[in-house]
Amino acid sequence: MMKTKLILKLVIGLPLVIFVDYVLMAILGCVTCLLGFGDDYYCGSYCLIGKALLLLSAVLFGWFLFPEIKKLYHAKSHARA
Repeated sequence: MMKTKLILKLVIGLPLVIFVDYVLMAILGCVTCLLGFGDDYYCGSYCLIGKALLLLSAVLFGWFLFPEIKKLYHAKSHARA
């Protein structure tokens, strides 16, 4: 049961997180283009915002998966004893 929940979180959750990141960056790019931001923005601030968003998403996804991994590891360690 625990393995199934972990696999579902990986198969459904990870693509969803990546898609949401993509949509947010696309919206940000479109808005800043309409506001007339120049090339300096896209080579600097936009990349930093994208990296920060991906890092935040990775940390939150890890936090989302951590309880399942902990339960799975705990169950395996008790099965060996």
